[in-house]
Amino acid sequence: MYSSIKSVAFFSVALVLFSCTGTEQISVPEPVQEQVQSFSIERPIPYPIDIPDAYLFAQQRGTRTTDGTPGEDYWQNYASYTLHAELVPETHTVYGSAQITYTNNSPDDLDVIVVELAQNLHKAGTPKYDITEITGGVDLTKIMANGSELGETTATARWIEGASGFINEGTQLYIFPNEIVESGGTIDLEFEWSFVVPEQGASGRMGRSRDNLYFIAYWYPHIAVYDDVYGWFYDPFLGNAEFYHGFADYELTVTAPREWIVMGTGEFLNPDETLSPIMLERYLDAGTTDETIVIADFDELERATADSDDGKLTWRFVSDKVRDVAFSATLESRWEGSRTPVGDLTGNGQTDYTRINTFYRDTAPLWEDQTEYARHSITFLSDYLNMPYPWPHMTSVEGADIIGGGMEFPMITIIGDYNTAGATRLYGVTAHELAHMWFPMIVSTNERRYTWIDEGHTSYHTNEANIDFFGPDRFDRRDTFSGYLQIAGSDFEGEIMRWSDFHYPGPAYGVASYPKPASVLYALRGVLGDELFMEAHLEVLERWKYKHPYPWDIFNTFEDVSGKDLSWFWRAWYYETWVLDQSIADVYQESGETVILIEDIGNVPMPVHLKVTFEDGSTYNNTYDVEHWLQGQRTKEIRVSEQQEVVKVEIDPEGLFPDVNRQNNRWER
Repeated sequence: MYSSIKSVAFFSVALVLFSCTGTEQISVPEPVQEQVQSFSIERPIPYPIDIPDAYLFAQQRGTRTTDGTPGEDYWQNYASYTLHAELVPETHTVYGSAQITYTNNSPDDLDVIVVELAQNLHKAGTPKYDITEITGGVDLTKIMANGSELGETTATARWIEGASGFINEGTQLYIFPNEIVESGGTIDLEFEWSFVVPEQGASGRMGRSRDNLYFIAYWYPHIAVYDDVYGWFYDPFLGNAEFYHGFADYELTVTAPREWIVMGTGEFLNPDETLSPIMLERYLDAGTTDETIVIADFDELERATADSDDGKLTWRFVSDKVRDVAFSATLESRWEGSRTPVGDLTGNGQTDYTRINTFYRDTAPLWEDQTEYARHSITFLSDYLNMPYPWPHMTSVEGADIIGGGMEFPMITIIGDYNTAGATRLYGVTAHELAHMWFPMIVSTNERRYTWIDEGHTSYHTNEANIDFFGPDRFDRRDTFSGYLQIAGSDFEGEIMRWSDFHYPGPAYGVASYPKPASVLYALRGVLGDELFMEAHLEVLERWKYKHPYPWDIFNTFEDVSGKDLSWFWRAWYYETWVLDQSIADVYQESGETVILIEDIGNVPMPVHLKVTFEDGSTYNNTYDVEHWLQGQRTKEIRVSEQQEVVKVEIDPEGLFPDVNRQNNRWER
């Protein structure tokens, strides 16, 4: 999701310091010589990172490894959903039914099945992160397990041997079937339900607008993740942090009044049954061209769909191995289509393509370029991440009044009109939402606890897409840094590793989830170098595609690929709110030499990239390893002979690191 930054104040951390002394001598080429002396401990030294026992137990059981690869015994549970939704615009109601087969691939027998009912966020009395529209939540009219209808039970009764039933607590539904779901076994579940569609549902991630647009998400009973680390994930949906979803196969049908155009997650199976002949021809043409085709224009929408005897049409979609499904229904939106290359998806040496769909109303003029933005984003990201976009379409839906930023679902996103923000921002949010198709739609992470994994990686990828689209003269890594540096080191900042819903009110959640982890990825790139960083970065995707990595899987993968112990980096950037502030404290003459005194004011230890410029224009560049700071020292003294006069000294001249005060990084005579 791309949104305005909310969040939280400051958490002070007591630092455990290791005592370390010693003398270091670093040999560097003439004319620069470094003088290092023994120092007492003058700064916090990063201590080992905290790793939960549950994760360490998973390593012992062979489902995770110390090098960051999934273990030989890694497993995931799986489900197949057959979903039907009927949209009734007169009452703004969705009526749903679901048949779900859930397969227990875990080594454990399950006596309870946890299901999320996210729409209960809109039920009175349900815990909420913020003010939320009350629509009554989900009205469940049928719950069946293995053919038996279940009734509501109580917390006490559920412990009676052989008892079955369900308990609904907030956004969580606990199902107690008649029989335990044994390891390797399955359970069949059936649901029927309805709910009134909020105007800005799920904190502006779904809803309805102007009686001509519905975007339906967070809408069906969704089986929670049961994983190898914590078992059932039952953290409630509070309207702030997003998903933790498992992969599943879906058959989705949506029935709506004839004049509404529906698009959803999955391959669109019946365009010949739902589109009028002229629109069908254009739709088919759009899948064969890199140009933008108007499939249905504003003045053609009354004749865009097929005839129907009962005034309704049913739209069919199917998808494999996705985390979720969502759909839109538009009444007055122009429909544009195109295709874009994604690389060799099938491995046959041929270029493959995906469809691009765009729906927008005439009040969103900037969206005339949206199809181009989506084409570039999908193609660029497929190439940059060395992982072709794997699905049959990517659809963007303009959703002003529902959302201001954007929100992602597999193959479909809703984005605001961006009339006041401008075209550059519209491209950026498009790249951001479409970059989510890799994190977390392919690399499926727990966003409700570790929002920073998907949002941080996606913010980093968004900036890379901006650089490619607009050019390096308009965008660079410092555009990412600025969002973090506005509160870095202040009482408003929170640690990246703090569970997402537990940040203090204010900007802490947003900064710790979006710009700071993106900035830290750039900092890691500066430490490792572009080539090694990308090798490790892409290895994370390759190892954990269609799986569920935890933070330590990512950390371990980077260390495995790079061959470096980066524990100091993880501790300093992810677990603390320390800042980086390297400075040129002084430049002076002594005994016929120029003395450069570097002081590390902040607590984040990082290598020093130093550039010295001499009077004749020649330069000396060197990188001083982080080990100097890890010995507890604050200063580093460098001596320059008088063969050439020093006229300029710079720290990090390329701007690789998010230093909180770049004013003290430069000295000129």
